[in-house]
Amino acid sequence: MSQLTILRYPDQRLHTVAKSVPAVDARLRTLAADMLETMYEAAGIGLAATQVDVHERLIVIDVSESRDQPLVLINPELVWASSETRIGDEGCLSVPGIYDGVERATAIRVQALDLDGKRQLHVAEGTLAVCIQHEMDHLMGKVFVEYLSPLKRNRIKTKMIKQKKDEEREASY
Repeated sequence: MSQLTILRYPDQRLHTVAKSVPAVDARLRTLAADMLETMYEAAGIGLAATQVDVHERLIVIDVSESRDQPLVLINPELVWASSETRIGDEGCLSVPGIYDGVERATAIRVQALDLDGKRQLHVAEGTLAVCIQHEMDHLMGKVFVEYLSPLKRNRIKTKMIKQKKDEEREASY
């Protein structure tokens, strides 16, 4: 397994719409394992393939406290979302250090393939429901900051660009 590089906002590749996974094979299983390792190392609870510059419909998630209950969703499709919504603070591995309120459905149902290529139906509430919706947005080329006001989004963009320049400057010393 190897750790992957996570794209950071405002990288334009984060806005690429992911294509369906053509086959669940060894390459995809390796990618899922590498994504899980990357997500755990970055202390995240979810990661979409888009965030590691692979534009296929693949998501890895682990919202467990013990960090030992990984969920892999291949070609996920939202089949139902509750009309009840809630605004909760969200963060993102592609927008490190930034958290803000986003409105999401409180419960969802999603169909996806597992690592054996079998179709599964997942019913999710709470943090898991929010995480799945957040990661599915990535597959559609959408970053959570796009739910925020243009003013907030521009401030975050400016902060991320400055942060990257500062990191590059420090690395050159």
